[in-house]
Amino acid sequence: MPPADPAVFSDEAVAPATAALNADIIAKMTALPDLWAFPPELVRENRRQGRGIFPLQAKSKRAEVIEIEGKHGKVPIRVIAPDKPSGVYMHIHGGGWMFNQSDFQDESLEKIVAETGMACISVEYRLAPEHPFPAGPDDCETAALWLATEGARRFGTDRFFIGGESAGAHLSAVTLQRLRDRHGLTPFRGANLIAGCYDLGMTPSARNFNRGKLILTPRDIFLFTRACIPPGVDLRSPDVSPLYGSLESMPAALLSVGTHDALVDDSVFMASRWQAAGREATLKLWPGGCHVFQGFDFPMAHEAFATEVAFFNSH
Repeated sequence: MPPADPAVFSDEAVAPATAALNADIIAKMTALPDLWAFPPELVRENRRQGRGIFPLQAKSKRAEVIEIEGKHGKVPIRVIAPDKPSGVYMHIHGGGWMFNQSDFQDESLEKIVAETGMACISVEYRLAPEHPFPAGPDDCETAALWLATEGARRFGTDRFFIGGESAGAHLSAVTLQRLRDRHGLTPFRGANLIAGCYDLGMTPSARNFNRGKLILTPRDIFLFTRACIPPGVDLRSPDVSPLYGSLESMPAALLSVGTHDALVDDSVFMASRWQAAGREATLKLWPGGCHVFQGFDFPMAHEAFATEVAFFNSH
């Protein structure tokens, strides 16, 4: 993988629409009460009511929820599928392992269905702090194992992808390693990894981010990790921080991150390690993009979505 063009990190590379969005986000988030002053369930309810910083997406009218048996009970899976899927995208939502839910990205997943012909399934994994590590990874492993063993029969295709945003990208990488190491399975053609946190001990960019309340701050990353990971657990364990795991036999990966994201180093480092393992990895750096900028309606997000669609359709 050639070194990133330094110009992508310059102020001049940031489009006016991107800069305006960032300024608006910082102003709004600075005016909001401290996220960490409220119990998690209240934050979740506020987001369900559309009072979060990201736009609330409409629910899909054709989505159905199925439940599969997991180690600790049933795991709900939200399914949005065309009549004859050309593949299946297993989506894992973000939210710091604490917030959000499987129906928050219905519009985005419907667009993927429309542009690729694939079915999309989204995992309703258990959330911290009520269900700390390894509850979330266990549920995602259960969902991926179900797809690997039952997906071809249910959807009529074995062309599978996995991915998600932020915590969802982290859980996708953990799930890929678990399926390979625990079950000897490598069923996925590709991984769509958006702004993931791959080192919960915090990479340099995560520790040193100083652009204000632009979605995700170093304090947020630290507190999310503390809420999710019990004391005494080694943050460098590959099952916690997949950056430290073996990337042998991983599928092709598209790693996307904005240059104004506290987690930019996580994607840069992971893409390099992916390629060092001899696997296909494309690192896409988006000038001025904040954390998971793809969730907003503006030109660069549309371009990023087209890049994801091209990745799906080319594998």
